[in-house]
Amino acid sequence: MIEKEKKFYIQHPRFYVAVDCIIFGFDEGKLKLLLLKRNFEPAKGQWSLMGGFVQKNESADNAAKRVLRELTGLENVYMEQVGAFGEIERDPGERVISIAYYALIKPDDYDKKLVKQHNACWVNIDELPTLIFDHDMMVEKARNMMKRQAVSKPICFRLLPELFTLTQLQTLYEVIYGETLDKRNFRKRVADMDFIEITDKIDKTGSKRGARLYRMNPETYCKSDRKLPFVKL
Repeated sequence: MIEKEKKFYIQHPRFYVAVDCIIFGFDEGKLKLLLLKRNFEPAKGQWSLMGGFVQKNESADNAAKRVLRELTGLENVYMEQVGAFGEIERDPGERVISIAYYALIKPDDYDKKLVKQHNACWVNIDELPTLIFDHDMMVEKARNMMKRQAVSKPICFRLLPELFTLTQLQTLYEVIYGETLDKRNFRKRVADMDFIEITDKIDKTGSKRGARLYRMNPETYCKSDRKLPFVKL
C-alpha cells in the first residue's frame, strides 16, 4: 500500500513553494512599502518584496512569519494571506509557486539594523519602482484587500503609534483610500465610537497649542456594536 502511495506522488511534477511579504508602514503622513534592493541573482540590482522558500519543517504561514522576523526582527505582527501566484514562468530560475502575505507594522517598531543589512528601505506607495516578477501584482492585490478590510476591522490602528491624533487617523484613511474625507463628518463618526478613547495627553509637535491624543481600546471594540466604517466603499 505504501509503495502504491509513493508511486502516486512520484508520477507528478515537483515545484518550489515560496512566500513573499508585502510590508506596509505609515510614516510622515504617507503609506509606505518596505522593499528590497536585491544583491543576489536572479534579478540582482532590482527591487523586490522580501521573500523566501518554505522549508520542510514549516507551514506557509510560519514561513511568512520567519521571513518577516528575519527582515524586521518583529514577531506577532498582523498578517493576512493575499493569495497564491503560480504563473508558469513567473520566476526565471525554476518553477516557483509563491504565497503572498501582507503585513502592517508601526514606524518605529522594527529593527533598523536588520533592514539595512538586507539592503531594504521604505518607499512611498505612490512612488514605487517597477518590481520583479509578479510582485507589482501582489502589491496591487494586497492594497485592494487592505481597503476592503479597513472598513470592517480596526486594522489601520496597527499602523499608528499607541497614542495618535485625529489628524493622523484621518490622514491614514485618506492615503489608504486615495480620497479626501470631510473633517467634520470624520470626527463625528469618531466621537460615536466608544473604542476610540481620548486621553489627557497633548501632542505639541505640530503647533504650540497642540492636539489631543487618542488611543484605540481593543477590549471595548470587541464589545462594541459600532464598527467602522469611516469610509463607505
